[in-house]
Amino acid sequence: MESSKFLIEQVNVAFMSDFMAPPSIEVITSLKEVSEKEWNNCNSEENPFTSYAFLRALEESGSATQNTGWLSQHLILREGDGPIAAVAPLYLKNHSYGEYVFDWGWADAYERAGGRYYPKLQCAVPFTPVTGPRLMVRKDQGEERTRVLRLTLAKGMIQLAQKLEVSSVHITFPTKSETTDLANLGFLQRNGQQFHWSNRGFTDFDDFLDQLTSRKRKAIKKERKKIKDMNFKIQALSGSEIKEFHWDYFYKFYTSTTDKKWGQNYLKRDFFSLTGQWMGEKVVLITVEHNGELVAGALNLRDRKTLYGRNWGCLKTHKFLHFETCYYQAIEYAIENGLQKVEAGAQGHHKIQRGYLPMPTWSLHWIADPRLRNAIQPYLESERLGIDAEMRELMEYSPYKNITLS
Repeated sequence: MESSKFLIEQVNVAFMSDFMAPPSIEVITSLKEVSEKEWNNCNSEENPFTSYAFLRALEESGSATQNTGWLSQHLILREGDGPIAAVAPLYLKNHSYGEYVFDWGWADAYERAGGRYYPKLQCAVPFTPVTGPRLMVRKDQGEERTRVLRLTLAKGMIQLAQKLEVSSVHITFPTKSETTDLANLGFLQRNGQQFHWSNRGFTDFDDFLDQLTSRKRKAIKKERKKIKDMNFKIQALSGSEIKEFHWDYFYKFYTSTTDKKWGQNYLKRDFFSLTGQWMGEKVVLITVEHNGELVAGALNLRDRKTLYGRNWGCLKTHKFLHFETCYYQAIEYAIENGLQKVEAGAQGHHKIQRGYLPMPTWSLHWIADPRLRNAIQPYLESERLGIDAEMRELMEYSPYKNITLS
């Protein structure tokens, strides 16, 4: 599908009066059609996953392409002939793999009723369940202009969906403010939860442990001692410290683990090299060596405030090694580097006892067929209540001495 440009329909006079010239949205099928500077100017939060480098690495490596069911339909918004004002990572998909907000049941029910659920439009970072900007606005826009441009991008997604005659538009893991801004545009809101660690001014790992209850503190110390006694050499590498042989090993770890757990490797080998080359110090690879050989690793990305745990792998299972590499080493890195938070990825109630507490996530869903929409809406309302109740209940298992769910 070639790039195309279309004008946004007028929503109302007040809405359109915010523009100096009629807004237009171009649909591009490759990030190569815009410059890195233009795209990143709209990544105002400097989120590593919505950066040009990360998304381009997914594309160039063959991980997220038409052949894997992720046909780029990225939106580029301009006012008249002006510079790019806003962008959105958008894909035309013929499946629901690699999304982490599960709609397989919706697809099955709709198709059994005679509908066609695929293809659909997905505004997301492929294979990445990390909250971040999805309706990305240029840095020099104020709060109200940002809201207007977000609404315009969302309107463009709906208009593109209607043009392509697809079933739906899904915006997964948007920010809370994006979720709020789109509340009145016909999107259904879905809530989820993840487990994050927050740095409360800890000076070191022992200071963090001191904030835990005695039983949880002893349990973590016991786990870490067992790993220490096995003489693993664990280190955090970033930037030029990461060599190609590290990626060779890590890809073996990654494929070995995904083969065992899920049976599908979304990320191609070249993705890791390109990410390392293009993202430099934002890549943190925690490696585990035993008897002179690399045996496990955890891939993280970072920005100025947060360390994001993404992929883990090992060749042989060692009890507690996953916890040490992915959770405790991440906490130590965050404290040493003054980061405020560690996001340890999707799922995993076992993270709570290791200091990672439940936090909300969001997704937004525009459904073209009112019959399907009317069936989904009450389900999502009930699901939200259940998730809210579960998060409150899970906080009762917090390992901290004094903390409440914010």
